[in-house]
Amino acid sequence: MQTPSIPKGTRDFGQQDMAERNYIFDTIKSVFRTFGYAQIETPAMENLSTLLGKYGEEGDKLLFRIQNSGEKAALAPEKGLRYDLTVPFARYVVQHRNEISFPFKRFQIQPVWRADRPQKGRYREFYQCDVDVIGSRSQVNELELVQMVDRVFSLLDVRVLVKINNRKVLTGFAEICGFPDKVVDITVAIDKLDKIGLENVETEMLEKGLTPAAVEVIRPILQLSGTTEEKLSRMRELMKGGSASGLVSETGLKGLDELEELFGLIGAAGVACPVEIDLSLARGLNYYTGAIFEVKALDWAIGSICGGGRYDNLTGIFGLPDTSGVGISFGADRIYDVLKGLDKFPKNLRSTTELLMANMGESEVRYLLPVASALRAAGVGVEIYPEAAKLKKQFEYADRKSISFLSITGANEMEAGQVNLKNLVSGEQKAFPVADVEGMLAFLGR
Repeated sequence: MQTPSIPKGTRDFGQQDMAERNYIFDTIKSVFRTFGYAQIETPAMENLSTLLGKYGEEGDKLLFRIQNSGEKAALAPEKGLRYDLTVPFARYVVQHRNEISFPFKRFQIQPVWRADRPQKGRYREFYQCDVDVIGSRSQVNELELVQMVDRVFSLLDVRVLVKINNRKVLTGFAEICGFPDKVVDITVAIDKLDKIGLENVETEMLEKGLTPAAVEVIRPILQLSGTTEEKLSRMRELMKGGSASGLVSETGLKGLDELEELFGLIGAAGVACPVEIDLSLARGLNYYTGAIFEVKALDWAIGSICGGGRYDNLTGIFGLPDTSGVGISFGADRIYDVLKGLDKFPKNLRSTTELLMANMGESEVRYLLPVASALRAAGVGVEIYPEAAKLKKQFEYADRKSISFLSITGANEMEAGQVNLKNLVSGEQKAFPVADVEGMLAFLGR
């Protein structure tokens, strides 16, 4: 007999899990909509040519490839499961450019797949909640992303820290250390700083061909501390030729200007959660060209729970050049783990059923059917127990499902033209005329 199982790095979600996950999705959707974003969806699989080369060498290795089925293999393009939602979004924008208005603001909540090694907080199948705007270079868009992060986690009652850097500043690192052709290698190494430490990051950069002198230029940058103003000021000195190499980076200075503008907007908007410049923040996706974001939970040890950035060239790959976009992705699975770990889910998510109508017999069920329909029409979750079982069994069912209200309506109530409702939490009990739906709704807290 086969033992049932699922692939490593994937999970089943039961009814309680889904109630909690939908709480996250509904909260995030509500915030996205208040900023003018509307929902789209794209297929789970894309042509492999759409995906390859967009995530860097390491990202390409993590793509799930799909064997061609249902069509002639020799003629069919190779396919892969989507790695993220941003590249499919760029493909969507180019393919549908004559049907949409720019700037185009969309959000997307769907699963993605990565052939990664499963571990705590890292799955092979997981959901992303992406919000992007494309067709505008204004940093008001970056501000809105930070505001949405602030609002979402305020509603979820989770304290977070938003870290921001700029990819142009990272390009500046490569230029002032004398290796402008090593931007990707430097970025990939720096992106591992939190995981492997400064010494190992430096070792990796040396292995990628940087000289010890070049590493000496980058080291103090990664160790910078102080206020936003102090970090920006010190970085300006370095980008203007103040490093050991004496080299200047105009690209790096442009990135610092953008950071200064963005932090000015954040201050003017009154964002409540802490936001800081992190010059070691790299995010290892090659398509980022401007601001980059990462969000950390302050009270629960886990990797980043949000991340994103600005990309100027992504749609150009598909034939629509000079169309800048910016977005951020909420990692629903990690957010779920944080809320679970911190016990932050509302207690009333335990059941979709609010009222259980006890089954006292066939006549009683027929009597209650119109009442159940009227209450459901008013938005109440109502179940009728399917069998005329002992009341103890029906009470136990209500208890296991955390149902708050029970109707025990038998022959006496039918004769009196009433429906009996009991609050299983407080113990309060009351009989209502069978037509008094408004009274029943009030008793149910509606």
